Parts: sequence; C-alpha cells; structure tokens
Amino acid sequence: MLGVALLGCTVAARRLRIAPPVLLLVFGILAGFVPALRGVSLPPEAVLLLFLPALLYWESLNTSLREIRSNLRVIVLLSTLLVTGTAAAVAAVAHAMGLGWGPAWILGAAVAPTDATAVGVIARLLPRRLVTVLRAESLVNDGTALVIYGLAVGITVGDQKLSTPHVTVLFLLAYAGGAAAGLVTAWLAVQARRRLDDPLLENVVSVVTPFVAFLLAALAHASGVLAVVVCGLALSRVGPRLVRADTRQQARAFWGLTVFLLNGSLFVLIGLQAQESVRGLRGMSVAAALAATVVVSAVVIGTRFAWNFTTPYLIRLIDRRPVQRTRRVGARFRLVSAFSGFRGAVSLAAALAVPQTLHNGAPFPGRDVIVFITTGVILVTLIQGLVLPSVVHWARLPADTTVDEERALANRVAAEEALAALPEIAARLGTDDHVVERTRMEYLTRLRMLEDPAGLEDDHDVRHETDYAALRLEMLARKRATVVRLRDERRIDDTVLRQLQSNLDVEEVRLRRREVVE
Repeated sequence: MLGVALLGCTVAARRLRIAPPVLLLVFGILAGFVPALRGVSLPPEAVLLLFLPALLYWESLNTSLREIRSNLRVIVLLSTLLVTGTAAAVAAVAHAMGLGWGPAWILGAAVAPTDATAVGVIARLLPRRLVTVLRAESLVNDGTALVIYGLAVGITVGDQKLSTPHVTVLFLLAYAGGAAAGLVTAWLAVQARRRLDDPLLENVVSVVTPFVAFLLAALAHASGVLAVVVCGLALSRVGPRLVRADTRQQARAFWGLTVFLLNGSLFVLIGLQAQESVRGLRGMSVAAALAATVVVSAVVIGTRFAWNFTTPYLIRLIDRRPVQRTRRVGARFRLVSAFSGFRGAVSLAAALAVPQTLHNGAPFPGRDVIVFITTGVILVTLIQGLVLPSVVHWARLPADTTVDEERALANRVAAEEALAALPEIAARLGTDDHVVERTRMEYLTRLRMLEDPAGLEDDHDVRHETDYAALRLEMLARKRATVVRLRDERRIDDTVLRQLQSNLDVEEVRLRRREVVE
C-alpha cells in the first residue's frame, strides 16, 4: 500500500504541481476508512529510531556548514528562543481551554519544533540561504523541544520536579551530550572507513552510523537527534577526502531512494494516524477538539510570524556592525520564512510517546486531546505548503545564482590547476607525448567553455565535443542492442549480458551527465 501510494501520489503531484506530502497525507487519511487498516498505528519508537536517524543524517550530510556558520546567530535563536516561546504560547492557550499545565506544556513542546524532512521537499523553491536556515533550525530545534517535553512529562507523571538547576542540567546534557555522541560516532565511522576498501562494506558503515549516534546519545540521556546532526555535519567535512568515487556513487543511489521511501511513507502513516486520533478521542467532543486544533494552529503559525517581524528589528537595534547590515533581508524574505514552519515526524512521535498512565496508575490527563491536536497541527501546517509556492511567487525573491557561480568557479580553478600540473604528472607516469598533447587540448577546450559558455556556440572545438558525445551515445545504444540480441540468440549467458550492461551504463551516465552540466 505504501509503495502504491508513493508512486501514484508523486506522479499526480508532479502533474498537478503541488507538494507530494499533501497528496500522501490525503491518501493516508482516506486509507484510514478501510476496515483492514483501522488497526494500523505508528509506534513512536519506530519514528524516533527507524525514520528520524536516517532522514536527519542525510539532511545534515547535504546541509552547508559554511552557511550554518554565517547564519549561526539566527539559527541558534530560532532553535532555542522561538521553540521555547512557541511552546509557552501554546501551553498558555491550551491551559485556558481546559488542559492542566503539565499536559498543556507537553502539547506546546510537541508542536513547537519544525520538521527537517518537510523543509527538504520545498528546498528547490527557495534561495540557498533561506533553505540552510530552515534546515538547520529544524535539525537543531528538536533538542530544545524534547527537553521541554521530557521535563513536562516527568513533572506530570511525578518523576521530576521543576527547578532552575535541574532544567539547566537537562539542557546541557541534551546539547553537550548529543554533540559529544555525534563527534565520537563520526570519529568511529572515519576509523572504520579507513580500514575498508570494499564499497559495500563502507556503505554498511554509512547505514549504521546514524543509528549508532542516536543510540549512543540515548544511553547518556542526551539528544539523539542532535547527535545524528552533529555526526552528519562532521562527516560532510571529512567525507570528500575520505570516501572513494565508487563508494560515493553507491551511497548516493542508496540514500536517495531510501530517504524518498522513508519520507513518503511517513506522510502516509501520519495521515493514517489522523484517523486513529479521531477514534481515540475521549476527553472532549470532536467539534470542540477541532476548534482547539484551529486555535492552537493559529497560535503556532502566529508566533512564527510575530518572531519573523519583531526579532530582526531588535537585532538591528543591538548590533550595528557593518557586516550585520550586509546580511539583512527584507520583509518579503521573512514572510516566506514565516510560511515555512512545517511540523512533522518529531511532533507526532512526541504526542504518541505520552505515557498512558501516571505514577499512581491513573490515566494520563488529556493524552487523547494532545494526540488529536498535534496531528491536526501537523496537517494544517503541511497543507499550508499549498500556499507557499504562491507566496514565493508573490515575494519575487531575487534569483539565487551563488550556487551556479561557485560551481563555475570550482570547475574553472580545478581545470586550471590540473592543466598546470599536467607536465609534472605526465613525467612521473612516463606518459607518451601524443597522449599528453591530446589531454592538454581537451582541458584547454574545457576551460574555454567554462570561461565563456554563451560565446562558444559556434566554436569548432565545442561542436566537436558535442558531436563526440552524441556519436558515442548512439554507438553505445547499438552495442547495447547487440549484446541483448546475442543473449536472445543464446550465444552469451545472462551473466555476461549483465556484466557488459554495467560497463555500458557507466559510460552512458558519464556522457549524459556531461551534456546536462555543460
């Protein structure tokens, strides 16, 4: 069912030009009406241990550490003060609607953190700086929210007492312990990779790494989410020097498919959970719970809007440095940021993980209401994604060309330095002069294309390169058809066909990627 949902909803979303999570959520909600699926539930342990480490690890590996450093103050404020403020605002409103302070704070902590996986879905719509801030915020703010959540649950159940030293220790343990667990895991992964020379075994290390980081932090009662993020960021710095090309190609293919499947499945399961939350509602009527969901959703969204249109001006009053002025953004940019506060897996896992009973055996007060409202807030904020493309279009944010410019810079400098090193490399390898000259001409052509790609449409060497790629692709197609025919004629075995196809595939992908890049 999950496979069919992913396939059908993704294809339909592309044709309808809407975000796939919205259709996946709708599919999950509708699937909840099927009698055979009414018993399906999403255990919080599955979200926290199976889904989150893998998804957060891949997101952190693909997040710009340089941009995080440049926007560190904004990210820290969003991940701590905004989360705490949102939790407090929701708690106050929920208490006013009848929940006790303990359950109200649990609800506030559950809906306070944004979702990294949902941000990844809309990344291509936004400038790089905004995407980096949103990703980093959603990767880190889970630690703050889960500390507040754990404290509220502990006080409500009767395990903990509220005091400033206790809260300080919990925050320090969550952040420092989580970061330490992530760094230790990253070091272990590096040591393991250095001792392996098989792509399959190296990628086994890659698969295991986020779960080791998460569980190691959990053993120390620290933030497993932060451990995975720190581990991923650390390995993103070391990886380019450590990981070999064949291992990296295999890892990209595996993680790309895995994250796509996990992400899509999670949205379908959230939709299914919406049905379960309605059936499990006991503390108030459905109409009252829906009204409460609307109010809490408004508070969550409104708090983010208020933050985006107040704190930047306070920062401007406090920090008058010239460098700070260069990083200011306009109201349209902040409006897009305010619309991007999606909730997701962590919120649902926190709500579902609320204990069933207190220490004395009595039912946990308001648990069903917490699950219902949290599920509703997730749905509202994700459906908000339908409006985001229109907001981005209205905002008319300036085109972000920095990635293209930096890619062109990297290609040009790398080619120049490789060309400069050609005589030394050729002398060391004893390469024939004809081969050296041919390589030199290829690099010179490549450099001319990089320096002025628009002005070389009629260049003979450029046409030569394009014709060469097109000819090679046609020749590969003929070779492919030939080996398939030989298999059909039983002149070669299927094993031989697969080996030849693998070699042909590598060459075809290389030629087609070159066409796309150039």
